Amino acid sequence: MTNAFIGADIFDGETRRSGHALVVSNGRVEALVPEGEIGAGVETRRLPGGLLAPGFIDIQVNGGGGVLFNEAPSVEGIRAIATAHARTGSTALLPTVITDRPEVTFAAIAAVEAAMAAGVPGCAGIHVEGPFLSVARKGAHDPALIRRMEDADLRALCEASVRPFLLTVAPESVSNAQIAALAAAGIRVSLGHTDTSYETANGAIAAGASCITHLFNAMSQLGNREPGLVGAALDSPDVWCGFIPDGHHVHPATLGAALRAKRNPRRLVAITDAMPTVGSDDDVFTLNGREARRENGRLTLADGTLAGSDLSMIGALRYLVRDLGFDLETALRLCSTHAAEFLGLGATHGHLRAGARADMVWIDDALALKGVWIGGAAIDLA
Repeated sequence: MTNAFIGADIFDGETRRSGHALVVSNGRVEALVPEGEIGAGVETRRLPGGLLAPGFIDIQVNGGGGVLFNEAPSVEGIRAIATAHARTGSTALLPTVITDRPEVTFAAIAAVEAAMAAGVPGCAGIHVEGPFLSVARKGAHDPALIRRMEDADLRALCEASVRPFLLTVAPESVSNAQIAALAAAGIRVSLGHTDTSYETANGAIAAGASCITHLFNAMSQLGNREPGLVGAALDSPDVWCGFIPDGHHVHPATLGAALRAKRNPRRLVAITDAMPTVGSDDDVFTLNGREARRENGRLTLADGTLAGSDLSMIGALRYLVRDLGFDLETALRLCSTHAAEFLGLGATHGHLRAGARADMVWIDDALALKGVWIGGAAIDLA
């Protein structure tokens, strides 16, 4: 069936248009045309104003809907997480397994492979964050489980078939030769949870690391004589930077200044680092055997350490616009288009031009989420 969405402005990923129709057929965008050019026999759906835009893409999702991926590394767990986030506008995401025992890590990889084969809506790949990190910048990761990458780990990771595959590592625990081998195998290597120097970070980038995990958090900071990983991230025009726009992880003045300073701002990606509390009334969850609690939108372990976020992508969009002052179109690209480009999915995701998947969000002028579609299928927001 072919449908034409009319009545709302349409942002195709680059340009906002009024008086146009988004023509969708068999789960794909067929065309974006003036309303007067809708073909005969096409069923129209009139939306009462607002804006249609590409669905959000989140490259770091630890959980949602009361489910933590580490605790439920299964197709059912992924489905529950993806469903919870779809209701907040995320039409594609990377389920993220954090530092854990090897059997959990590889069960998570196998689960994502199975979920993608089964066509679970919203599951677009995997993010493995750890265990090859630095204890000095562990954040909420269990230090007892952090370790160096061994040859057997490298072989097993490179043999995994799931793509996109994002892997967060620290130079303290992974060599440049290992980074090069991972990148050559098609794995996107990100630097994070590290106390690395600027020089060492640039060496890892030269070896093949292409991203920075949650800029500013759990990493060496920007100083006047030692730029650290933050400095390397902002100074490189080639490196992608994920960041958490929730007001808890980074002060708005700091984050705003950094985003404006980034060389090649096209390589900035808003993420949530979401935990099971998103889409759930439960305020408490278990992280590697430790209790984490939500209070006033902030998630912490008992010692006060931040433990991921309670952020959704629609919440990220609102923060970017309302608190950081970005125009809506730029904020939408930060929440969708850039991530698609980073993951190598730019042909089908992150835009609403002909050939794209019909992954869409409909928002009103107050930035309230009014509708979500994945592959042209409407998502129940209740």
